[in-house]
Amino acid sequence: MANVTDLQTKYSKLAQEYSKLRAQNQVLKKGVVDEQANSVSLKEQLKQRDQSLRKQEQEMDSLSFRNQQLAKRVELLQEELTTREAKGKKGKSKGDSPSQHGLQTQSVFDEDLQKKIVENERLHIQFYEADEQHRRQEAELSTRLQELEKDSDQHQAVVEGLTTKYMENIERLQSDKARLEVKAQTLEREAKECRMRTEECQQQLRRCQSELNKQVKQSSSVIQEKVPFNDTKFSDYNSLNVPPHNRRHQLKSRDVAGQALSFIQDLVAALLNFHSYTEQRVHIYPLDSSIEPISPLNQKFSQYLHENAAYVRPLEDSFLQLHQSITEDTVTVLETVVKLKTFADNFSSYTHFLQKILPYQLKSLEEESAATLSTAALTAKNQELQSDMKRITSVFDKLKNYINLLALPSVQQDAMPQSSTSAVFTQLAACLHSLHDAIKEMSKHYNQKAGLEQELPTITQKLCTTSECLLGSLGSLTSSTGKIATFFSNNLDFFTSSGYSPRTSTQALNPLQAESMLANKKKAAAYIQAIKKPRPQTVAYKEALTNRRVLTSSTESREGLTQQVMQSQEKIARLEQEKEHWLLEAQLGKVRLEKENQRIADLEVQLAAALGGSPNSLTAAASTLAQSHEEAEMEQKASGKEATLCTSLVGMLCTTSTVEQAGDEESREQLIKTHYMVRVGELTTQLQISDSKAVHFHSECRALAKRLTIAEKSRETLSEEVKVANQNITRLQDELTTTKRSYEDQLSMMSDHLCSMNETLSKQREEIDTLKLGSKGNAKKNKGR
Repeated sequence: MANVTDLQTKYSKLAQEYSKLRAQNQVLKKGVVDEQANSVSLKEQLKQRDQSLRKQEQEMDSLSFRNQQLAKRVELLQEELTTREAKGKKGKSKGDSPSQHGLQTQSVFDEDLQKKIVENERLHIQFYEADEQHRRQEAELSTRLQELEKDSDQHQAVVEGLTTKYMENIERLQSDKARLEVKAQTLEREAKECRMRTEECQQQLRRCQSELNKQVKQSSSVIQEKVPFNDTKFSDYNSLNVPPHNRRHQLKSRDVAGQALSFIQDLVAALLNFHSYTEQRVHIYPLDSSIEPISPLNQKFSQYLHENAAYVRPLEDSFLQLHQSITEDTVTVLETVVKLKTFADNFSSYTHFLQKILPYQLKSLEEESAATLSTAALTAKNQELQSDMKRITSVFDKLKNYINLLALPSVQQDAMPQSSTSAVFTQLAACLHSLHDAIKEMSKHYNQKAGLEQELPTITQKLCTTSECLLGSLGSLTSSTGKIATFFSNNLDFFTSSGYSPRTSTQALNPLQAESMLANKKKAAAYIQAIKKPRPQTVAYKEALTNRRVLTSSTESREGLTQQVMQSQEKIARLEQEKEHWLLEAQLGKVRLEKENQRIADLEVQLAAALGGSPNSLTAAASTLAQSHEEAEMEQKASGKEATLCTSLVGMLCTTSTVEQAGDEESREQLIKTHYMVRVGELTTQLQISDSKAVHFHSECRALAKRLTIAEKSRETLSEEVKVANQNITRLQDELTTTKRSYEDQLSMMSDHLCSMNETLSKQREEIDTLKLGSKGNAKKNKGR
């Protein structure tokens, strides 16, 4: 489902980007169309300019022709003038009146001619300037037209690239959409199936709940109506008076104890810091122990403060043991929580410690007030701190009393009724709030005192840092006491409520009832587990009796058979020992037989040699044979009487003094040597095999170590590659954002450029219209002239 949601979010993001890019594409298309229309209009304007230029050239030709005509006319007039002047010289005598009239007409013609010449020059100059301006404008417009065509081509290429890219994105998104639709359909099917299953399960659950409720009602009615089990003699042992095990109460107790443990740990840390920084301040102010010795009172006070951990640490340890003793399988009430007594004892010892150091604290503050540089404001703050310390010590004493009262039922039964227990809890909550208020007041007064001390001229940096640390410890102490007070007030209903109470009495739960409750819980759990297991089939009573007789007889026969097996195993071991002994005797007998056979063969050879010789030799051989038989008989007779003890490298051997003594000893020693050599050979082979296995295992371990190092290196390289890939992804995302911004900026620039071009074109049109009007006016004037 998470993958489907991620794909849907990606698809929505891509759709948004596509809509944005589509809108930008439409803007670009509009800009390109406008540019094309402008280029067409500019071409038409260029054609019109060409036509007007041609008209102006024709007009210029006509003007030049008119100018030539006028020049010819001027020449003719000059010739007429010269002729008339000549005639005038001839006819001077006739009279002066016609000559004066001719002079007047000549002056008029000269003025008119001069005006025409000046006007002709001015018109030439204007025409030349208009022509040059027209050419410049035409060149500028042509260059701008080329630039605009290039820009339009570039924008057209960009638009085409974007359209192809967007079409690819559209196709990919469409494929993703189809795939997501398929996944959504499959998920909808699975959801429908899950709904059907949940409905079926809910129906089954309802049926089971209804059946269980019916069974509970039936069993409760049966228990209430038909199980009257009331022990009238010993009411404590009455099973109906034992309350049921409350698992929710145990879980809540465990949770509350865990929260209280965290708050106690914070309180212990704050108290340790407060006492440690107070000890540092005693060594620094009013006298610095590194420069001069402090007073004996402050020395004793610092010694006591140095022992604070021995009184503060047991609070955390004892409460941790209390938290560990509260489990789901226990009964948590004041009568069964034995570890609360150790916590109460440790809290009492800490309260005695505070009472022991209280007079030293007061005397130390009096010494600070009696210092030479102490002011009246500091003295007043010290007095306020003395009252605060007295108040805190008294509040701790009250807390000690209330905690001892709560720990009393675990030591002494029926020590406190339920109503007084709730009253003790409410008073304890109020006392915790008063402790928080007292520590808060002391922190405020100490903060004011530290501000006044910083104004003193002889204040040192060490004292400033110690005061800041002490203020920090007081702040943490204030926050921890406030948390404990609010926590206790919020859970006051739970503390005052009775999680376990017997059915037929209003008394508190005693440890004997708790033990019986846990036993009943174990029995119930065992019974439920036994119910869950498949039950065997029932057997008839007679068949059960016969089976019992068979079982007892079989057990008796089994015991007899086990004894017989043990005896037979002992006999087998003894026979194995005898077998080994007789095998050795047989080997020795074989050796003796071989020696006897060899000796008989030697005797036969000697006998044959003797038979082949003289009768004296026969008698000598017979006598030697008789002597050998006598010696053998004598040795056999003496073999049971004399015995010698022989030792060798192999061991010690007891032998008889016979003729074959040396041979027997050597053969036996040789056999033992061969046996031990064979054994040594077997052990060496086993040692070699074990060495080879060890070498093999060592090589395998080295190979595994190498593989491990290679895997670690590959993991590092892969992690670096992943980092590089993430960096590339971020870089590409940044580039994408920059390109988007650049395209948006380009679009805005293009729109601004198009606006400016439209303005310039409108200005040029106005200038062309003015020039046309001016040229038409000049042409009309020329025609009029």
